[in-house]
Amino acid sequence: MKILVLNGPNLNLLGIREPEIYGKVSLEEIEKDLTGFAENQGVEIIFYQKNGEGELIDLIHRYYREIDGILINPGAYTHYSIALRDALLAVGKPAVEVHLSNLYKREEFRQHSVTAGACIGYIAGFGVDSYRLGLIALIDYLKRRDNDGASGKA
Repeated sequence: MKILVLNGPNLNLLGIREPEIYGKVSLEEIEKDLTGFAENQGVEIIFYQKNGEGELIDLIHRYYREIDGILINPGAYTHYSIALRDALLAVGKPAVEVHLSNLYKREEFRQHSVTAGACIGYIAGFGVDSYRLGLIALIDYLKRRDNDGASGKA
C-alpha cells in the first residue's frame, strides 16, 4: 500500500509559524513520525510540501497511478482551490483531509473547505495527531475496501 501525503502553503514553516495555533512541531518531525508509523503498518508514504497550488496538483497527477490514497493538508487552499478539489476528484483515489487546528474555532473565512467534499473524510483540531489519525483512517478504509472487494461484497 502506498499513500501520497501532501502539504500546502506555509506548512514548511510549522514549528515557527504561529505556534499558539499550529504548535511547535516541525513538518520534518511530522514526516518522520508518519513514516515510522506507516512502515510499522507495511505502508509506504510519499511526502511533499509545496507552496504552489499548481505544484500540488502536478503531484496528484504524477502519482495517482501508483498510489492507493492521499492524505492532504491543503493549508489555505482549503478555502478556495476549486482546482485542487477537481484534481482530487479527477484521479478517483480516496483522500483524507487533515488540519492541525479546528477550523470552526478560527476566523469565519477559514470555516469552509472546498476540498473536503472531494475527500472520504476530514480530521481537524488535534494538532499533529490529526496527521496520524488521518493516516490511520485512510489505511483502515483502504484495507476494508480491499477486503470487501476480495470477498465480493459491495
